[in-house]
Order: sequence, then structure tokens, then C-alpha cells
Amino acid sequence: MTKQHLSGEMQMIPVEQIDVLNPRDRNSRVFDEIVANIKTIGLKRPITVTPRPGSSGTDRYLLVCGEGRLKAYKSLGETTIPAMVVQVSDEEAFIMSLAENIARRQCRPLELLAGIQQLQNQGYDKKAIAKKTGLGIDYVKGILKLLENGEERLLVAVESGRIPLNAALHIAGAGSDDKAMQAALQEAYESGELRGKQLLQARRVIEKRQSLGRSIARGTPRKTTDVTSSSLVRNYKKEVDRQKMMVKKAEFAQQRLLFVVEALRQLLADENFTTLLRAEGLDALPKYLADRVWAGGLAV
Repeated sequence: MTKQHLSGEMQMIPVEQIDVLNPRDRNSRVFDEIVANIKTIGLKRPITVTPRPGSSGTDRYLLVCGEGRLKAYKSLGETTIPAMVVQVSDEEAFIMSLAENIARRQCRPLELLAGIQQLQNQGYDKKAIAKKTGLGIDYVKGILKLLENGEERLLVAVESGRIPLNAALHIAGAGSDDKAMQAALQEAYESGELRGKQLLQARRVIEKRQSLGRSIARGTPRKTTDVTSSSLVRNYKKEVDRQKMMVKKAEFAQQRLLFVVEALRQLLADENFTTLLRAEGLDALPKYLADRVWAGGLAV
């Protein structure tokens, strides 16, 4: 794209003559804020359009950037909108729109990442996509692999920063095999890719991926195959195993508490030990322990 392409002139364009190249759903709260800001202080930044011949001989314009602003103007009843008119091809317009969304990170993750796949479908290789979008080539390769496998849940987790890309690729490579999945998590943990909060986030994503599927429903009915008898049995067994583990942990904690109480009873029966505690100012126990060490919770 040359500098000549990018240079343009400001014009007032009728909103009804503007066509949207790549329409997106907008968050209602964010959209209301845009409308309120424009109503209060006006349009701070013009939209960007490129001219196209209309079918009936009328002038038409293809929207490059500023769909939210255009919709806000329409909702306010405005008939024209300030626009920067540039001369670019459809392909260049799409890339400009995608680059702006990536830079501002205001579109939904799946829409953003689907744009990367659209560039690939248009014939761009991974290196060219990375150059045009400003993303790293390794990131582009990983995202395209997840897109090819339909791993929408993992894609959203990666783009939102909950889990790193390499860990998501390990999880995707494990498929639906539980043992392979645990091995992938272990490998990611040992390599330092998943630690602390990210490890917990990865487990939650995996649980949803196994129970609800790899894709995320967006206003369409979920396929009946998403929930089967085998998946219900598998989830039931997991819940039973989780409950059993909780019982074991509770029993272990109780045993440790009983051991501590008995050990304290024996130590406090030694007069030399209790004298030493008094000398150090440690002649009191927390009420929880005191009630169990002595009947009535007597102090040392």
C-alpha cells in the first residue's frame, strides 16, 4: 500500500451510501457509550471510506474503518457523516480494517482471529499475514493451527491472556484423551509455561472443552451430539472422583489435627516444658486447640 493510497480528503458522505465490508456485532454497553459521546461532544475522529461505483450509477462508498461510529450516527438520525476518502482496493480495505481492530483490540477475540484466517484464505502465507497485521509469525502459525482444528475455547483463552499459546497447542494436540491431556498439562507445568493462576485457568478451559465441546455457541442451538450418554457418564465419574478426593483430604486433615492435639497433651503434661513456655510468654493456646487439649479449655 503506497502513501498515495493512504492520502485522502475529508468529505461529508451520506450514511445511506456507505456499505460495510466486514460487519461485526457490537457490545451494547460500548455502543451506547459511543452514541452518548458523539451526542455530547460530536465525532472526534472521522470514519474512513473508499469510493465504489453503484449499480444504478450513484456514488457508493465502502467502509474501511469506523463501523461503530457509523452506526452511532445512524441511530442519532444523522444523514451525513465526516469521512476520510481514500483510494484502496477491496483487499487493502479489508487489511486496513483488520489492522485497526488488532491495534485497538476492541473486537471480540474470535472475530479478530477469524480475520487472520480470512487473510490466509485470500492467499497470504503466514509470513505475509504477520507482516501485514504486526503480529509475530509464530503467533500467527499457532493461531491458524487452532483455527483449523476448531479450537474456539482455546483461542479465546489465548487471546484474553488466560493461557499461553504454546500450552493451548499442547492441549489441542492431546485431542480428547484424558491421559494425553494430563501429560500435556504436566509438560507445560514442568517447562514453566503454565504456573499458578494460568494452570488453574487451563484446567477450567479443558473442563469446558470436554463437557461443552471445542466451539462456542454464538446465538445458535447447540448440537445434540454435544451432550451424549457417554459424556454424561464421564462427567458423573469425574464429579464422584472429585467428591472422593475432597473426603480423603478432609480425613487427612482430621488425622493431622488429632495428632497435633495428642502431641500437645503429652508435651503439656511435662512440667519442665510448661515452665519453659511460661518463661517465654507462650503459656496460652488458641481457643480451638485449647478446647481439644483440655476439657473446658483450661490454659497452661
